Amino acid sequence: MRILAIRGKNLASLAGDFDVDFQAEPLASAGLFAISGPTGAGKSTLLDALCLALYERTPRLGKAASRNESIPDVGDNSVTPSDPRTLLRRGASEGFAEVDFVGSDGVPYRSRWSVRRAYNKAHGKLQNADVSLTRLNDQQVLSCHQKIATLKLIEDRIGLNFDQFTRAVLLA
Repeated sequence: MRILAIRGKNLASLAGDFDVDFQAEPLASAGLFAISGPTGAGKSTLLDALCLALYERTPRLGKAASRNESIPDVGDNSVTPSDPRTLLRRGASEGFAEVDFVGSDGVPYRSRWSVRRAYNKAHGKLQNADVSLTRLNDQQVLSCHQKIATLKLIEDRIGLNFDQFTRAVLLA
C-alpha cells in the first residue's frame, strides 16, 4: 500500500478544507519527512483523517473511555467518547476524510468517510457516517450498501487490518 493523498474538511483542529498531496513537490521527492508543528496545529488530526477514511476508527478514539459515559451533543443528544463522529469540528455542519492510495493489487483507490448533521445545520443531530471506496482508474464506486462490507473491501485492498496498519504504517 502507498498513500497518494490525504484530504479532509472540518475535522477536529483543522477548519475548512485541507489537502496533503504526496505526489506533488516537495513531498514527491522527499524520502522521509516529519509532521511537526505547535500544539493544536492538526498533526494528530491529519493521522486521524487517514485512519477514518480507511477504517472508520482512530487510535486516539480507541483509547477513549466509554464505560457508560457520553459527551453532550446538540439538544438532548449525546455520543460516546469513542464515536468517530466526535471528530467533526464544533460548529461545523459537515466534514469528511479522504485518502487516495495504491492498493496491494497495484490499483489506485479513493476511500472516503463523511459525516454531517441533520439539515446541514451546525445545531442538527449527528447523522450516521458514510464510507465509500472508488477505483480511481475508471471512477467506479466499489462500495456496498452496507458499511461493514465496504470497510472489508477497503481492508482487503490495503492488505492490513486496523491493528496491523497502526503498528506497521501509522506508528502514531
